[in-house]
Amino acid sequence: MDHAAQRPSPPKRAIVLLLDSLNRHMLGAYGGREFATPNLDRIAARSLRFTRHYTGSLPCIPARHDLLCGALDFLWKPWGSIEVWEDSLTALLRGAGVTTKLVTDHPHLFESGGENFHVHFNAWDYQRGHESDPWQTRPDPSWAGAPSFGRGWTPYDDSRGYFRDEADFPGPRTMAATADWLDRHAPHHERFFLLVDEFDPHEPFDTPEPWPSMYDPDWQGPHLIWPPYVRGALKKGVLDERQARQIRASYGAKLSMIDAWLGRVLDVLDRRALWDDTAVIVCTDHGHYLGEKDVWGKPAVPVYQTLGHIPLLVAWPGAAPREVDALTTTVDLFATLADLFRVTPRQRTHGRSLLPVLRGEAASVRNHVLCGIWGREVHLIDGDVKYVRAPLGDNAPLSMWSNRWSTMPVHGVPEELLMPRPDARAFLDRMPGSTIPVLRQPFQPGDLIPFWGSGRFSGSHLYDLRDDPVEERNLVGSPRENDLAERLRAALHEVDAPTDQLERLGLA
Repeated sequence: MDHAAQRPSPPKRAIVLLLDSLNRHMLGAYGGREFATPNLDRIAARSLRFTRHYTGSLPCIPARHDLLCGALDFLWKPWGSIEVWEDSLTALLRGAGVTTKLVTDHPHLFESGGENFHVHFNAWDYQRGHESDPWQTRPDPSWAGAPSFGRGWTPYDDSRGYFRDEADFPGPRTMAATADWLDRHAPHHERFFLLVDEFDPHEPFDTPEPWPSMYDPDWQGPHLIWPPYVRGALKKGVLDERQARQIRASYGAKLSMIDAWLGRVLDVLDRRALWDDTAVIVCTDHGHYLGEKDVWGKPAVPVYQTLGHIPLLVAWPGAAPREVDALTTTVDLFATLADLFRVTPRQRTHGRSLLPVLRGEAASVRNHVLCGIWGREVHLIDGDVKYVRAPLGDNAPLSMWSNRWSTMPVHGVPEELLMPRPDARAFLDRMPGSTIPVLRQPFQPGDLIPFWGSGRFSGSHLYDLRDDPVEERNLVGSPRENDLAERLRAALHEVDAPTDQLERLGLA
């Protein structure tokens, strides 16, 4: 039998639903029972459910760079926009005649360091008011805010009082705008790519009733919507047990609320029969620590499973729903979409197309993934083993490579601590696969380094995820470490990682 002749036609359209800080282990489709996620489960029921999908670059903007540019960002810079030597997926698709649309409430996409991710879409829709979005100039005195555990003032404090009803919140508005576009515009485009970059369930975990009381009905006082970013919060007394339960419940409330509004999008997909010729991908940038290992937020710790082991659901026309244990990472989504729409970037990329897996032609397309945060540990996940390599000594040498010198804006942190300026040591180099000169700034011991790359280290880690899924037994020093160190060295060479990354890790 000619199986190729039996293969269904590839989808003409693709929708990526990216929910920020989406915890895999809290979704019903992955066994979660703590919070209700009926609409995410509804997608999962018709999807390929990937069980070993991992983030690549962290946090928010680096992860979106992985998705839209296909190259691991964390090995070269901590945070930043699309570089001049890169073809974004959306630029490639526009050039191929594919209509591209962005619907988002994600403020980082319009701040320095993310400001050009939207420019190559045919159209984009920004729903205002989430977290760091400088939307309003004065607070509404009817809302006094909530304890922020040292976070201080944020633009959200000025914006929150302008949300009178549930439908006014940024997340619900984003989902409503998505449903509207699919209903009114999608039928008019033969080929399209829709990215829904939804900031929920990212903090602030602020929701109107009935959501805040759904998972913690006995709480008295203002709901805790700002989690601390700290390791050992209970041990250090930053939180008590009761506050910890309330913050976790507030996350669950945000998750369930955005899930409910996601249902409106799915209703349109049903009514317009878009599932028949549209790939629908549900993903995230990373998870969020909510007390696992007494870690909260995204502080400077290794990328444990809670943060790095993320959900991936792919509803693919003609593919029967099933569980897929192929090892995958975010740059693979870029490669898959580029393959689907038959476009090719000019820059060096690191993803592997998942089309053979989606079509049932291959069980897997890679045998390891790399992930990490610039300037911190580098992680190799090889099957069911995770090796976390920490820098030796003073975390040097280390370089930042970018022609768009920027970092994550953080309110209340002096600019010189966020992003030290290039100095006389900076020089022009070339990125792998590019002839365009790029500014390379070396850092040495004692230098200020960009935000996210600082913080103390806890050494290297090695976990057998099959026998130790919660990562309690560090096997560093065992005979397996030498082999994994060699495999990490080879993996870094494979992606043409900077030589100083290997040097600081003791792998040169």
